[in-house]
Amino acid sequence: MKQNELPDLFLATPRRRLILLGLVLVAGIAIGLGWWLRQLSAVQPEPTAKPAAAPNAAAAIRSPSAAPNHVSGDPLAAESVELSATEIESFKVEPVEERVFAIQRDAVGSIDFNQEMSVQVFPPFQGKIITLFAKAGDDVQKGTPLYTIDSPDLVQAGSTLISTAGTLNLTTRVLERAKQLYSIQGIAQKDLDQAVSDQQAAEAASKAARDAVRIFGKTDADMDRIIAERKIDSVLLVRSPITGRVTARNAAPGLLAQPGNPPAPYTLSDISTVWMVASVPETDFPLLRLGQEVDVTVKAYPGRLFRAKIVNIGASVDPNTHRVSVRSEIRDPKHELRPGMFATFVIRTGTAVSSPAVPPNGLLREGDGTMTVWVTSDRKRLVKRTVKVGLQQDGFNQILDGLKPGELVATEGALFLSNALTAASR
Repeated sequence: MKQNELPDLFLATPRRRLILLGLVLVAGIAIGLGWWLRQLSAVQPEPTAKPAAAPNAAAAIRSPSAAPNHVSGDPLAAESVELSATEIESFKVEPVEERVFAIQRDAVGSIDFNQEMSVQVFPPFQGKIITLFAKAGDDVQKGTPLYTIDSPDLVQAGSTLISTAGTLNLTTRVLERAKQLYSIQGIAQKDLDQAVSDQQAAEAASKAARDAVRIFGKTDADMDRIIAERKIDSVLLVRSPITGRVTARNAAPGLLAQPGNPPAPYTLSDISTVWMVASVPETDFPLLRLGQEVDVTVKAYPGRLFRAKIVNIGASVDPNTHRVSVRSEIRDPKHELRPGMFATFVIRTGTAVSSPAVPPNGLLREGDGTMTVWVTSDRKRLVKRTVKVGLQQDGFNQILDGLKPGELVATEGALFLSNALTAASR
């Protein structure tokens, strides 16, 4: 080989060329693997490194999470508001108390007169009204004068009374003379019998006439005076047939009043009892029965309960409202209730239950219809929690699910807390 002549490896045998090519491939793979490992080390953090703290932890706590847990779980994962000591004093935080809730149904209705104890006072005969004594709303006793009428029928009955009384007097004297004459054989037996018959007929006619006048309200003394004075008083006095209150007066002097021709001059009602007429949903119909005790409240007497009993349940359901008319009878000895008063009908349909209770100001209705409360364990952080609400009685709402007795809740300001949460999340 010459001095400047290199070995011609490329002209070597095929075996040497394959060996050389393999070494080149191995070197390339080694270089590529080293580069990939360096890139991977630059991307992954050290195993012992800790994540950096959030720059604004307070903001993260105050803002709502994407998937809140309202019932249980980590309070930091729920919608919450943290207040300072000064701010928490503005809210009333109290432990949840357990109260007894009656299982009952409510319905609304109105007070009405007891129509079974009401009467329309018509005159016994036709006549024109002369004088009125009672006004609508007056309380009257049985026998109290209500009004007078000028009755031509009374004149006719009085004339008949006077006539029959005269006939009776005449036939009585004739009978006495006939008896005297018959005792001395002055008349025949048939004449005496005729005198007896005439006297008995006159006596019967007189009794019938007196009964006819008695229908007009005249006493025996009044009839004796009419007979003695031969003077007929056409004024008929109409008296109250019951003790009660004048509920309607459709009379005025000069108007013609007729028996059974409405409207009656006066309508009276016994107000010792009144009705409460309520409309009950047909779904509550199976819970009702006659004689069942109910509680009635009216706005005129806040806090007062009037005891009543169901006396009538409607025979049919209103097809428009799908409600049943239920009538209860209320004893009202002091006459405190007035017809037309708006009333609430409360009937107990089951055994009372004890449940957690929250005032209405501690509850908030969300946009989706759910009810929420604000719960706290340290009187600093208040967490919104969804609850299930039941009955509302005596100023408290029954909590069926979501709260336990003794838990601390904000009993006032639920809406303000919700607004504060909304503002903090912006």
